[in-house]
Amino acid sequence: MKHWWIGVAVLALAGCGRNEEASVPSPGTDASRQVAAAAEPPPPPPALEDVIEQTPRYIVGISYPVEAGRYPGLAAELHRYAQAARSELVDAAGSAGEAPGGPVYDLSLEFRMLVETPELVAVAADGSSYTGGAHGNPLVERFVWLPQQERMLRAADLVESPEGWNAISAYAREQLHAVLGTRIDAEELSPEARHEALRSAGRMIDDGSAPEPDNFDSFEPVLDPQGRIEALRFVFPPYQVGPYADGTQSVTVPAHVLLPHLAAAYRPLFSADAPMPAAVDTGPVAR
Repeated sequence: MKHWWIGVAVLALAGCGRNEEASVPSPGTDASRQVAAAAEPPPPPPALEDVIEQTPRYIVGISYPVEAGRYPGLAAELHRYAQAARSELVDAAGSAGEAPGGPVYDLSLEFRMLVETPELVAVAADGSSYTGGAHGNPLVERFVWLPQQERMLRAADLVESPEGWNAISAYAREQLHAVLGTRIDAEELSPEARHEALRSAGRMIDDGSAPEPDNFDSFEPVLDPQGRIEALRFVFPPYQVGPYADGTQSVTVPAHVLLPHLAAAYRPLFSADAPMPAAVDTGPVAR
């Protein structure tokens, strides 16, 4: 009887050993490859070098601010955006074929440093991509980087509640409709034409400024003398809140409108001083 128990124990130990061996990934398995991939260092950040490229089918010009190279993560975001725009242009030029007399496609893109503090870095991207037609496609984007956290700041991070986006949307719509009314009044249209212009353009405003974070994801921090955010300037490219001819538009929303709705983690970035006056800007039309 004693020998029977010893045999059972030996079999049990042998089974445990087999299970342990099975749990160790052998070289070449998916698990071992995942471990090796995790141990590899991240790729180096791309070098932000200005691009001037010219072929018989297309022209590309891209410029970067030197300061952006201090922030590898931000540099990668800028480079990714520029490369996507270039790839789209090159693909379109290739699809057009080599027929003589065709249009020369072109991409013009400029990145500009807007804000640089220890807590916040902001870069503007403006340009156009021409792939045929009456005019180019506008390229309008804003990048807000948090250096201490090594990541982008998105509109959806700043305001998380539907109530907050309702408030921001209502403020932006009020300012945009006011500018629209002033511009149409200056055109001295007939009552019928004025009504139709207000109706069609007003619908674009309401659609493009609906209370959704994606509609407000291009924004610029406006800083006070102490380096705190006293307002956010939300930027709307052509076609979002108006026709192409209206160009890039923006609405500056003061901190006192934003503060009640900001996520707690970002409130220290903002100034709690007296609000600045509202402003609506209309920029130049992108080619």
